[in-house]
Amino acid sequence: MRSVALIVVVSLLAFAGAACAQVTYGNRPPPPPPNYYPNQPPPPPGYPPYGNQTVSCGSPQYHMLRCPVPPDWRGARIVQQTSKAACVEGRTWGFDRGGIWVDKGCGGVFAPGACGGGWQPGPGWNHDFVVSCGSPQYRRYFCQVDVGARGRVVLQRQNSDSACVEGRSWGWNRAGIWVDKGCGAQFLVTRRW
Repeated sequence: MRSVALIVVVSLLAFAGAACAQVTYGNRPPPPPPNYYPNQPPPPPGYPPYGNQTVSCGSPQYHMLRCPVPPDWRGARIVQQTSKAACVEGRTWGFDRGGIWVDKGCGGVFAPGACGGGWQPGPGWNHDFVVSCGSPQYRRYFCQVDVGARGRVVLQRQNSDSACVEGRSWGWNRAGIWVDKGCGAQFLVTRRW
């Protein structure tokens, strides 16, 4: 009876270790997996196969873009940079509950993060602070600030003569605050992981 229990425990530990182990290939790697989302462009030629799911995501014309990921992803890592612009986690790309976001020209092939999830903030990350953001010469401008997956932004005080109307001349997303049409204001950011 003890030997059966020991075999079961060893089998479970081996299974758990295999789930987090990195995949190694022999002389011939398997063919590249298909993209998770069929409407995505194919990954660049010669990209390495990283498990059975990868997502290609690139920032068009240096603007922010979000790319959905499979629902079982708990984090992401860049496995191949496809852009000339730098890809720096937390600055030009990141992962949150909405998927992968890229900005400032970053483009790459992304794979699921390591076991246990992706990046976690340090102590004191969740807090409130004020950010000033304005639209120079009535043009659209993006003030980059990590709001967090459960954070929010509210207009605290308008500084401009032009109206600041949420959804029309200002708005926000996970990566920061955008302003347009001359809107300038101080925004209260409630950053929450």
